[in-house]
Amino acid sequence: MKKFIVVALVMSLALVAVSTPAMAAIEVEGDAYIGVFDKYLWRGFDLSGSKSVAQGGVDVTSGNFTLSYWTNVQLSTDNREGLKSGEATENDIVIDYSRDINDLVSISVGNIYYMLDGDSADLPDTNELYLTVGLSTILEPSVTVYYDWDEADDNGLYYTASVGHSFDLSEKLSLSLGALVGYNDKSDYAVGAYSDWHNYELSVGADFAVTDQVTVSTSFLFSEGISNAARDAIDSETVGGVTVTLAF
Repeated sequence: MKKFIVVALVMSLALVAVSTPAMAAIEVEGDAYIGVFDKYLWRGFDLSGSKSVAQGGVDVTSGNFTLSYWTNVQLSTDNREGLKSGEATENDIVIDYSRDINDLVSISVGNIYYMLDGDSADLPDTNELYLTVGLSTILEPSVTVYYDWDEADDNGLYYTASVGHSFDLSEKLSLSLGALVGYNDKSDYAVGAYSDWHNYELSVGADFAVTDQVTVSTSFLFSEGISNAARDAIDSETVGGVTVTLAF
């Protein structure tokens, strides 16, 4: 029922957008993308049994608002985890509002609706509100607070802090480096019933602009648990992949 309500709400908003004359003057842009990765890694958790996955989605932006859809599809069967090849194990819908406060500070606020599907899914769907504050300065630092207001029984809070930098290697090729650290505050549904540092991530990526609209990206990420509680829950992991993005 909850999934139906969210999908119906999204469809209703889309119908209003295309049927209201006042909305016709609003410019809409976005992108669609598809990628292949050697596993599905989320907050340090291997969610695909170390098997390859395809991940894709669509982002549609109008003004400060963005509506996004994302999916993860298992490409290889893992009988131990009950994951079947070709099975969509997760579908997410994200509603986001982002804006610049001034030349230095920007914010993003939104909600992520996680739809956990497939035969192996033994958890109910859930929702997370999030708030991100970023600085337009060296290394572009940002802090994000996530709040699971739906299925978490305890605090349901998760925090990340990240930095990153991009380099233009040529007119069409750029390189990006990033680092992130996560802190879990009893987000017991998705992460764990403890309050301590969770994991850190180091990432590198390259973007090649094939045309003005098509970009091919490669990425590699290393994740490792920090606290003893986190290391009991997750292992040191790497994930790499290739993504093709079409902007419109």
